[in-house]
Amino acid sequence: MDVYGLLGNPVGHSLSPPMHEAAYDELGLEARYATFEPDPDDIDDAIHGADALGIAGLNVTIPFKQAALEIVAPEDLATRIGAVNTIDFSGSGPPTGYNTDAVGALRALRDHDVAIDGERAVVVGAGGAGRAVAFGLADAGATVAIANRTEATARELADEVPRATGHGLADLEQLLPDADVLVNATSVGMEEDATPVPADALHGDLAVLDAVYRPLETRLLRDAADAGATTVDGAWMLLYQGVEAFEIWTDRDAPVDVMNEALRSWL
Repeated sequence: MDVYGLLGNPVGHSLSPPMHEAAYDELGLEARYATFEPDPDDIDDAIHGADALGIAGLNVTIPFKQAALEIVAPEDLATRIGAVNTIDFSGSGPPTGYNTDAVGALRALRDHDVAIDGERAVVVGAGGAGRAVAFGLADAGATVAIANRTEATARELADEVPRATGHGLADLEQLLPDADVLVNATSVGMEEDATPVPADALHGDLAVLDAVYRPLETRLLRDAADAGATTVDGAWMLLYQGVEAFEIWTDRDAPVDVMNEALRSWL
């Protein structure tokens, strides 16, 4: 039996186990998905121990994404993003590290028929999720404007991302009227009914992805729907980062509909 799992601290809130277990059951795979919560000082031992024990693959979440980068052999995108959220142990050499957050955002948008290549995208937030989304959109051919509460951080990230510019949040009023895609990569809207985006800057030609998935309908998405924009809730990004990990580990097409149903049944 293959064992996969999630490495983080804490992990009790994770929705990955039911999503992946549903996929194994659907395809008749002899596999299970477990959660592991090592002490933050023991991440090196945890990853090497998983390799020694024959764990087939791991997802990685807070606070280990950056530390994992230094322990595995990261793919180019994970290196540029500066974080690993998926580890594959199937090779003969050191485990390979991936970042599926970028692909998760892209696949979520494409699932809703949102064009990316040649489009103008705005990413709100320059933290871990913002970095992943900005690199993913740029690699897919979009020009990217990164808006962050601390403008200097946005400008630093923009220096790394092709065709990107860095801005403060106050610039959103000027950036959004000409934008095609907007991604909120901050946690604003998770704990309170708030949005980092001025509602009057939203418009009907915009596609809006909010990485927040609890609640599914954030204030940003309500405002976007009122403006006639295409809306994509954060569960789609969560789903597709998991789908990408599943496909890396198993080399099989994931049962996306089954995983989506399992995920949303827990939200």
